[in-house]
Amino acid sequence: MPLTPQDLERRLVAALAPARLEVIDESAAHAGHSGANAEGWGTHFRVRIAAPSFENKSRVQRHRLVYDALADCQALGLHALAIDILPTDETR
Repeated sequence: MPLTPQDLERRLVAALAPARLEVIDESAAHAGHSGANAEGWGTHFRVRIAAPSFENKSRVQRHRLVYDALADCQALGLHALAIDILPTDETR
């Protein structure tokens, strides 16, 4: 069973307690590409996230926190992950 946005959200909330989080499955846009599956979902995701734990950390350190929170997802079918770090105080 491919991953869902909710699978990634659960892991990120548990690990980082984000102030803002959006997980988007972009797999359909990658149909036929490397890492895509026959279902057309659950392989390519975009994460938009703001978390207090990112404060005073470099871009690389922030991305590493996200990757660490999702470490087991690669074995579950995650092929590509785009990460957009948002300011913690951002309002939308």
